[in-house]
Amino acid sequence: MPLYKVNGVKKDGLQKYNVRVNYISNDGTARQLTRIAYGLEAANDLEMKLKAEVKGNNGEAPVKKMTLQQLFDEYMTVQQHEVRDVSLDNSRRTIENHILPMFKTVRIDRLNVQILQDWKLSMEEKGLALRSKKNTFDKFKAMLNYAVKMEYISKNHLMTIGTFKDVTSVKREMSYYTADEFKQFISTAKQIAQDSENTLGTLSEWDYYVFFNIAFYCGLRKGEIYALKWSDIQGSHLSVKRSISQNVRVKGKAKSEDKETPPKNKSSFRTLQMPLPLIRILNEHKARQQEHLNHFTDDYRVCGGEACIRDGNVGSRNKRYSETAGLKRIRLHDYRHSHVSILANERINIQEIARRLGHSKIEMTWNTYSHMYPREEERAVDILNMIA
Repeated sequence: MPLYKVNGVKKDGLQKYNVRVNYISNDGTARQLTRIAYGLEAANDLEMKLKAEVKGNNGEAPVKKMTLQQLFDEYMTVQQHEVRDVSLDNSRRTIENHILPMFKTVRIDRLNVQILQDWKLSMEEKGLALRSKKNTFDKFKAMLNYAVKMEYISKNHLMTIGTFKDVTSVKREMSYYTADEFKQFISTAKQIAQDSENTLGTLSEWDYYVFFNIAFYCGLRKGEIYALKWSDIQGSHLSVKRSISQNVRVKGKAKSEDKETPPKNKSSFRTLQMPLPLIRILNEHKARQQEHLNHFTDDYRVCGGEACIRDGNVGSRNKRYSETAGLKRIRLHDYRHSHVSILANERINIQEIARRLGHSKIEMTWNTYSHMYPREEERAVDILNMIA
């Protein structure tokens, strides 16, 4: 509170108050204005006038004396009502690992350009990937933007510094499997699943075989596949209604756990018509689960049954299948790229591709995949030539 009661001091029966407003001057120095008022109403009016005076003279808002730890605690409380648990957990981990260790007890009004530049240089020395450093910068910036919005500080100096850059690295080319490569990959996966069933009597390998088929034929995100239930499969159509993030840290619980949430955004709720090969594969897999899993219901996960398959196991299968098939190994997310590649080369409309991927904006799809579309300059000119 910028109002301080002076005990035992009154004038005309009104309590004496010291009214103080903290602010940052144009040169980055922490300053304050202190005045005297008698009576609570007069003190509140004076506080408002001083705040207006500070803004008018300096263009700077008053500041609140709070540490970054205090800001972080408040920010996390607010964010838990505004973002998904997965995003909240990501923000919490990032800030706790890369920001709080340096600034935990530092007052936020003292985070000037020089201090933040020193933090940025310390991040460069950690050997993190550019993507991780940019992610950390974005989380820090968002938290300080919140402080500006709440008028705890007048300015977010991270905006002056700018995010991390890497001018030396070459942009990584997008990886994907062609149709023939995927046939080779999935044929290997099928053989491994069949051998495992024949020799060990276990059906678990079939879950991974099905996972990669769904990823390739439908372009779903891995969390969407983990969450998929048999009730989401109706005839030739597959509906995306939920997603699962694994090992999410939940407030108040000692251990991380799986978290089922709605899909990434509103556009991610979608129903896709499946191709015949995938329909056949899913029908066979459902029959398998119905025969061998106890108390089977349509509420079972398509990949896993009672519980979804694990992230680490999917990654190890991806490595094993590709190496056994003699293929390059692509990331799990690259199966979405493979899905798009097949459709783009057949000139499927970009809007339909965006819908299948669950993108919220078609610009996102175009910016990511426009290079996959064949150049049509000659065909365009041929059409124009026909006008003459």
